[in-house]
Amino acid sequence: MIEIDGITKTYDQTTVVDNVTMTIEPRSVCVIVGTSGSGKTTLMRMINRLVEPTSGSIRIDGEDTRNTPAYELRRKIGYAIQGHGLFPHRSVGQNIATVPKLLGWEKRKIADRVDELMHMFQLDPAQFRDRLPNELSGGQQQRVGVARALAAKPNILLMDEPFGALDPVIRAKAQEDLLAVQRQSETTIVLVTHDMEEAIHLGNKIAVMDKGKLLQFDTPAQIIAHPATDFVAELIGTGERPFRLLSLGKVADFVEPGDVGGEPIEAGMTLRDAYAELLWSGRDALPVRKNGAIVGKITLAELARHARPSQ
Repeated sequence: MIEIDGITKTYDQTTVVDNVTMTIEPRSVCVIVGTSGSGKTTLMRMINRLVEPTSGSIRIDGEDTRNTPAYELRRKIGYAIQGHGLFPHRSVGQNIATVPKLLGWEKRKIADRVDELMHMFQLDPAQFRDRLPNELSGGQQQRVGVARALAAKPNILLMDEPFGALDPVIRAKAQEDLLAVQRQSETTIVLVTHDMEEAIHLGNKIAVMDKGKLLQFDTPAQIIAHPATDFVAELIGTGERPFRLLSLGKVADFVEPGDVGGEPIEAGMTLRDAYAELLWSGRDALPVRKNGAIVGKITLAELARHARPSQ
């Protein structure tokens, strides 16, 4: 658990983070979102003391982070940035092994952990372990960057705009990889982005910041349905609200009984994707398939009902 209590950061006469208080639950994904200059990256970097707070405190599992030397704290917290930050003259395996080596792990344990992470991120160790970063695609470099951040099995992973440099297709795959790894490792992730779509897709909770202040901290569904300020509503986009609500649900949770014709859609799809498929096909309902079998149907009427924010 990360408890942020009245954190403020001031440079000269400028307050970039203004009295922020929030609690990030263990084994969750918290996304901090805001426009450029909102203070979101400064807030995140105070968790591992890359930036020292002017006032307030941060506790991890009840322990004030100021009680631990900064270099020790950082070795316990994974950190991944946009552009990956890989060492260009070190191989993939050497990059991933960076923090375990600093911590004095024995060679066999390091080698096993490197292979484990490479398998986790679908990078065959025999094929990729000895390659240099410039021999990888952007998506592969991103996976190595996250693998390196997770190498020492940190309980917390901080990520600063990690997917910002990736094209949309690779970005979507990288996001899915991250969610799969988070479920597997149960790491608490704090991720900074300016992209509300990304925040909604990844976050269990979203912290919306503007001009150093925390405007709202809640689940994606609550923020979409009940934005706390005009700024939050603008960030969501009034016209986008129904579609953002649909992106939170899965077809499997809204299957209705009945038989209809047409090409089936998969139960694991988002309601947003199902809505697009129904509109594209010009149909009012389509069959739903789960594990190869038809389990019911999904209807335009049900999706339209779900897309209306509750009052």
